[in-house]
Order: sequence, then C-alpha cells, then structure tokens
Amino acid sequence: MRDWIMGFMGKYSVGILLTFVLLASVMLYAFPAVSIITGTKGITRDNFFLTRVAIWGVFLLIFLYSLFIEKESFLLKKESPYPIAFYIKTIFYLYLICCIGGAVLNVMIQLLIQEKVSDKFLELNFIFKNDYFLIIFTSFTAGTVEEFLMRGYIQPRIERIYNSPLAGILVSAILFGILHSTYGTISQVVIPFFIGVAFAMFYKLYSNIKILIICHFMIDFISLMAMNFIDIKQLSVF
Repeated sequence: MRDWIMGFMGKYSVGILLTFVLLASVMLYAFPAVSIITGTKGITRDNFFLTRVAIWGVFLLIFLYSLFIEKESFLLKKESPYPIAFYIKTIFYLYLICCIGGAVLNVMIQLLIQEKVSDKFLELNFIFKNDYFLIIFTSFTAGTVEEFLMRGYIQPRIERIYNSPLAGILVSAILFGILHSTYGTISQVVIPFFIGVAFAMFYKLYSNIKILIICHFMIDFISLMAMNFIDIKQLSVF
C-alpha cells in the first residue's frame, strides 16, 4: 500500500515539475523558436499567435500525462454545480478583489521603487491594436490553460503530496507568480501571486474551475481592450 501511494506521489511530482518547466520554457523561448521557424524577427502578430498555440500544446501534453501516466482524472477535484446567480455574483466579486488588490499592490510597488512599465508590454502593445480576434484568443488561452494547469492540475496534487490545503494554495500561487516574471517587473510577479492566492482559495472552497476561467478571461480581456484606447504608460497607473 505504501509503495502504491509513493508511486502516485512520484507521478504527481513529475507532472507538477513537467507542467512548470514546459510553461516556463514556452514563456522564455517560444518567441525565439517561432522566429527561427518562420524566419521573422521580432514580435509580430503571427509569431505571438503561434506562441499561444504552443501554450495549448503544453496543456495537451499534461492532459495526456494525467491520462496515460497517472491514469486518473485530470481534475482531481470533482466540479461542484451552482445556480447561474452564484456564477454572476462570484465572478463579479472575484474580479473586483483581483482588480482592487492588484491596484493597491501596484501603487505600493510604485511608491517603493518607482518601477518602469514592462519593456515586454511595450513591445506587445502594438500587436493588439484593433486586433479583436487576437485579444479574445489570447484572453481565452490564458484563462483556460492557466486555470486548468495551475488550479485544476497543480493545486490539488500539491495538496495531496503534502496533505495540506495551504501548501496547495501557496505553491500554485508562487508558481503562477514566477511564470509571469518573464515580463521583467516585480509587479508582474507580486500581482499574479496575489491573484493566484485568491483563485486558489476560491477553488479550494467551491471546487469550480469554470468560474475561475471566466474571471481570468475577463481580467485579461478588459485589460487588453483598455490598451486599445488608453496609452499603456497611462494604463500602468491603474
């Protein structure tokens, strides 16, 4: 029995490590790899689109790992159903918590170190201008893949390994923050960590990944749409 349990813990650990390494690799090396394949230098609309496709590839690989190596459900936590009113209310409150908390943290960071706008954001800003398909696809990719992998896959497996809900919440949030460090600013680690904690706590309490996907999509979609109408340097103030 002990060997069987240790076998599952080992498979969970490998799956968690594989998820993080693959996502980090896509974040760091997808652009250079796509540029070599396409022969196009710099950040272009098509290159960026292909990097989002690569993120879906990571999701597929981890799904197959859970199916054929772990040999159990991708989502260890069974989805809990709720009425539509609960969805609307919860998404609204989660969105407010993330926006207000993120804004407060951003102001604190600006007051402490006067951090500049991420150079990567400045580079990406122009490719989203009036490209509504790319905005929707990017937001949908982030909302779906990141929630399935960070909250749906990693969090409950960390919880099982350490027999600790707190470990599941904190480790998944820390990894979520680290993955966003590729943007090159402190705020892009601290704020995602805060959002990761809020989302992980919700997932532990309510076991509903769909609400998190919708809320994550809204955060990214509204932010990217705002970039169409507000100068990104002004947007960073908020």
